[in-house]
Amino acid sequence: MPHMRACLAGVAAHLPETWISTTEREAQIAAASPGFSPPAGLLTQMTGVEGVHLIGEDQQASDLAVSAAQKLLADQGTKASDIDLMIFAAASQDMAEPATSHIVAAKLGLKCPVFDVKNACNSVLNAIEITQALIASGQYRTVLITCGEALTAYTRLRIPHARAFAQSLPSYGFSDAGCALLWTAEEATKAGPVHSRGVIASRFAADSTAWASATVRTGGTRSAIARSDAQDDDAAYFRMDSTHMRESVRTLALTQVRPLMNELDLAFEDFAFIGVHQVALADLAYLCGPEVGIPRDKLVITLPRHGNVASASLPLQLSCALESGMAHPGDLIVLIGLAAGSSAGAVIIRL
Repeated sequence: MPHMRACLAGVAAHLPETWISTTEREAQIAAASPGFSPPAGLLTQMTGVEGVHLIGEDQQASDLAVSAAQKLLADQGTKASDIDLMIFAAASQDMAEPATSHIVAAKLGLKCPVFDVKNACNSVLNAIEITQALIASGQYRTVLITCGEALTAYTRLRIPHARAFAQSLPSYGFSDAGCALLWTAEEATKAGPVHSRGVIASRFAADSTAWASATVRTGGTRSAIARSDAQDDDAAYFRMDSTHMRESVRTLALTQVRPLMNELDLAFEDFAFIGVHQVALADLAYLCGPEVGIPRDKLVITLPRHGNVASASLPLQLSCALESGMAHPGDLIVLIGLAAGSSAGAVIIRL
C-alpha cells in the first residue's frame, strides 16, 4: 500500500472589519469599572498588542470559520461535494452542544462527516495531526479544517479590583479571527521523508498539571455575547496565572521541538517559514533568544496588529507568509504551538 500524505492545497484567513486600538480598550475598561482605570499604555507595554479585531454583535465563532472557508473553497475551485471530512478546530465554540462543526457544515452546505477538535490554542495544530493520520490510513482524501476564534467574548471589561485586572490582563490581547485549511491526499515520493510534499512529522506533549493556570469556566459564544457586562461572574471570563503558564509552555517547547528536528537532521535555518503561536512579544523574544534560537527573520509577526487569535494564529501567519512570497510551494515550514492546559506541539510540512 502506498504511503499517503496530507498535502496543503490552500489556506485562508478572515479578520472582522471592526478593529479597536488598545487605547480604546483601556477607555472601555475605565468606563465600565467605577473606581478603576488601567494605566495608560499598559496593555500594549505588557503584550505588544496595538489593537484587536471584534466579531459582529450578531455573529458567532462558526460565522468566522465559514467566512474563511468560503474564501478558501472559492480560491481553490473546490465544491462542497468535494469535501470528504470537515473538522472544526478552535478554543471557541458556539455552544456546549452540538459540536460547532455541525453548525459550520450546515452554513457551508457540506454533507460529509464532521467533528470538533478542542485543545485551546493548539486546536488547529492537533487537527492537522489527525488529518495526516486519517489521510495516511486511506479513510479520507480531501479534508477541510475550519477555525473560528471569538475570544473577545471572554475579555472582562468591568473590573472590580486590581487583582481581577491582573488575572484578566492577557485577555486584553485577545482578538477574533477565522481560518481554513484544505488538505488533499498525495502519495509520498521515494526521495526520502523530508523531501516529499505534505505533513512530514509531528510531536506533541502536555503538562496537564498546569490546567488551572488559564481558564474560562462557562459557556460558548452564544451565551457569552448575550451576557451583560454588568454581571461580575468570574467563571464567565478568561483568567490566567501568567507566571505558571509561561513556565510550563516554555519547558514543553524546549523539550519537544528541538528533539523532533534533531531526529530529522534539521535546523531552524532549513525552514523558509517558522510559525509560532503569538501571545506576547516578550514570549517571541524568548523563543528567538539563546535558549531556543529561532531566527527572527523566519517569523511573520502578526501579534501587534491582529492580536492573539488563539488557534487561528498559525494559519493566519502561514497565509501571510504565502501571500508575501516568504514561503512557496516546495518549501519546508514548521508550525510550533503553545497552549493552555498546557500543551506544546510542532508540525513539519513540505509545501
